[in-house]
Amino acid sequence: MSTATEHAIGGAMPRQRRGLSATLHDSWVVAKRNLRRMTRIPEIVVFSLMQPVMFVLLFSYVMGGAITIPGTDSSSHTYIQFLMAGIFAQTVTFATAGASAGIAEDMTKGLVDRFRSLPMARSAVLVGRTLADLVQTGFVVIVLGLVALLVGWRIHDGLLNGLAAFGLLLLFGYAFSWIGALIGLSVRSPEAATSAGLIWLFPLTFVSNAFVPVSSMPGWLQAVAYWNPFSATVQACRGLFGNQVGPVDGAWPMQHATLVSVLWSLLITAVFSWLAVRKYRSATA
Repeated sequence: MSTATEHAIGGAMPRQRRGLSATLHDSWVVAKRNLRRMTRIPEIVVFSLMQPVMFVLLFSYVMGGAITIPGTDSSSHTYIQFLMAGIFAQTVTFATAGASAGIAEDMTKGLVDRFRSLPMARSAVLVGRTLADLVQTGFVVIVLGLVALLVGWRIHDGLLNGLAAFGLLLLFGYAFSWIGALIGLSVRSPEAATSAGLIWLFPLTFVSNAFVPVSSMPGWLQAVAYWNPFSATVQACRGLFGNQVGPVDGAWPMQHATLVSVLWSLLITAVFSWLAVRKYRSATA
């Protein structure tokens, strides 16, 4: 990556390098460019915070007392312990729409063509973008956690396990950002990317154990919910947070939720990063 490249996207590098170190450096330069954009347009972060905060408040104060978890009392305090792992997981996956729209906007404005003309790794544009989205998602999760503490949610199984749960969430969110990257490269406008990045997430999140116990669903739907990667992540986080409310489902993915969540995240990252980079190369060829 040359000095001209650095000046084009903000930075300074004295000489051109190749190989893995060059790809990592190029990715970091692109990530810094996107992070600067977030600081200059704080509305991006503010609006990404509004939806999860509203979900927390609505579910805890409006619907919490009406949803009963088997083996527990029907109270909003009990439900908020059950709910928060699902809200956290929903938040990191819904960031997919932002990744889709951001990449689609770069495509329509010709920024990707500008990157293509520079001596930089092709994958760096997408890696940098997804890393920047990961940082933004981490900030949103921190703020959301503070709001959850205000409404009565607590981590009951120690700080280290709590941090492990947040790490699992960020890994899951990073995997989904690659799905967003592929969507952003596959549509023709940021508006279409936003819609395409959100519409499939609603059935994914609601056909899961995020908001209601899977046992309350029809039998044929329970199998889908148990093997949903979203359910595994939610169940794993509940266990790590010490927020397991009611009996643990006996399905294998729920009994080994942390392992299943990590495997799903790694698989999604591997498959969709390859597809996204392949799509990027063909789109800019």
